[in-house]
Amino acid sequence: MLYYLFEYLEQQFQFPGASLFGFLTFRAAVAIILSLLISTIFGKRIIRFLQKQQVGETIRDLGLEGQVEKAGTPTMGGIIIILATLIPVLLLAKLENIYIILLLVTTVWMGIIGFIDDYIKKFKNNKEGLKGRFKVLGQVGLGIIIGTTMYFHDDVTMKEKLPQEQQNVLLAENPNLSPSKLFEEEAKSTKTTIPFMKSNEFDYADLITWINPGLGKYAWIIFILACIFIITAVSNGANLTDGIDGLAAGTSAIIVLTLGIFAWVSGNIIFSDYLDIMYIPRVEEITIYIAAFVGALIGFLWYNTYPAQVFMGDTGSLTIGGIIAVIAIAVRKEWLIPVLCGVFLAENLSVMMQVSYFKYTRKKYGEGRRIFKMSPLHHHYQKSGYHESKIVTRFWIIGILLAIISIVTLKIR
Repeated sequence: MLYYLFEYLEQQFQFPGASLFGFLTFRAAVAIILSLLISTIFGKRIIRFLQKQQVGETIRDLGLEGQVEKAGTPTMGGIIIILATLIPVLLLAKLENIYIILLLVTTVWMGIIGFIDDYIKKFKNNKEGLKGRFKVLGQVGLGIIIGTTMYFHDDVTMKEKLPQEQQNVLLAENPNLSPSKLFEEEAKSTKTTIPFMKSNEFDYADLITWINPGLGKYAWIIFILACIFIITAVSNGANLTDGIDGLAAGTSAIIVLTLGIFAWVSGNIIFSDYLDIMYIPRVEEITIYIAAFVGALIGFLWYNTYPAQVFMGDTGSLTIGGIIAVIAIAVRKEWLIPVLCGVFLAENLSVMMQVSYFKYTRKKYGEGRRIFKMSPLHHHYQKSGYHESKIVTRFWIIGILLAIISIVTLKIR
């Protein structure tokens, strides 16, 4: 809203300083500062409100150090993250941008699912919360919305570089040719990026056109299924990672900041040309959303680091995972998620391995056996005697390392 106001003031009155809102970097800087202020200043008030409503965490005694003491800590703190993200975005972003619209829908959609889950747990005295099938149904629904819009909306396009021979001819004729002239016209595409590959572009249509080239018209089905799988996997991974103070919020901030770099370079034709990556028009506006989201996560950490004054609950964790998945899909880096979101993946796999092995050994030997002392993975280290602050810090370090590796994939192929 402020973007449109200052745009009007600039055009009509040449208002001093109004032109700054036309710069992406300025709006991103304001967004992260505003979200930090909202999450830290108003976060305390939200925590007090949750305490008055007696929205305290009910914790089973699983033999983890310091676990019982956390009983009664306010949950549903994901509301802080959601509000601190949405307010700066609504004020500073171009609201007609399709990618911003999709992220706003994702935030509200997943926030509602997480809120319902937390509400059932706290106010209906049902420790299981929203049944798993309804959570999955919500994730699938969001995947269908995102996939369908990404495939059919006219503003979701990309530009590919012209063949090298054609580029050489154009540059020979005009050495000072603008980088934009070395790209083809905007077009719809189901292409994405596969990391560490020399020809790192992959078309979802290839999964069916090898059978019959005529099946290419059904590529949208494959693309939507991929969106459903990615959104479901990442949101569940973030949900499982939210188990000890500061782990999910800190890890997510590292992941989202990295995706912000991808969004910025993918939406900038000069950097796209230099890095030899696909140029995605209009995707750079996601940088505003990412800046606000990172600020909200860091501000939330003010109250969520050990010992936590508030937990994000499913209201926060499911929303975080959904947002990360949609940003990755938008910048065509969704298959980099196993690397970038390696902490989420490890948490997910630890649960799958633990459950599968327990069921297998119970069937074979008559008693269930375990691979880990406890799952998800961070609880295994707690059971091994590590303090949760040390576990969180080391997981953050691993997250930073994975983020660096992910950024390096821009050039390593």
